[in-house]
Amino acid sequence: MLISPLEYDARLLDFMMKKYNCTDPWDVVDVFEKTVASYAGSKYGVAVDNCTDAMFLCLKYLKAEGEVTVPRRTYVSVPCTVIHAGCTVKFDDIEWSGAYALDPFPVYDSATRMTMGMYVPGSYYCLSFHRRKHVPIGKGGMILTDDEEAYEWFKSVRYEGRHLDRLYKDDYFENIGWNMYMPPEQAARGLFLFDEIEDVNEDLESSGIHKDLSEFPIYERENK
Repeated sequence: MLISPLEYDARLLDFMMKKYNCTDPWDVVDVFEKTVASYAGSKYGVAVDNCTDAMFLCLKYLKAEGEVTVPRRTYVSVPCTVIHAGCTVKFDDIEWSGAYALDPFPVYDSATRMTMGMYVPGSYYCLSFHRRKHVPIGKGGMILTDDEEAYEWFKSVRYEGRHLDRLYKDDYFENIGWNMYMPPEQAARGLFLFDEIEDVNEDLESSGIHKDLSEFPIYERENK
């Protein structure tokens, strides 16, 4: 007998809460963050709704200004998030596989890499859990960092400037944030799938599969 997606998510969340002795659904998000951070080699992980928003938050935290260099062949959302963060895009002929930096900032787009110890010390390393990625929970992302101040800021601003364990009626806002958090149901899917993840996995994408975004006139127009 088929069950509805909502019932499946509820059952999986309940299973993960029991498995990890969680008393609150949001604790499952915390467990998922710690699991991925430990695997990747970072001190902290902050789960968000996708990799694009992860990069956006990193650029905002760094108060990034000016020109950001990205590969001319990459996913279309990357130059979009650079522009939305208040910077301009410079396309360069960068050959990459799995991950690359948003130069000159230590922000990494690692949407297509998932390998033990992949974290670059001192960086803000952004992951994707899209349905075509190594951990396909449907949609989701994560920021890996060893910067405690950044970690606390990311946790707050992903949820409108508050913390996940605070009810709206009890709220106080520490920052002006965004609606970019990962719900517990997605984190439960991530924990379930992470049980099967290998220590070493091949990169899924490289510069060779993407269109040349430097040829898209919209980016030249938006950079002005």
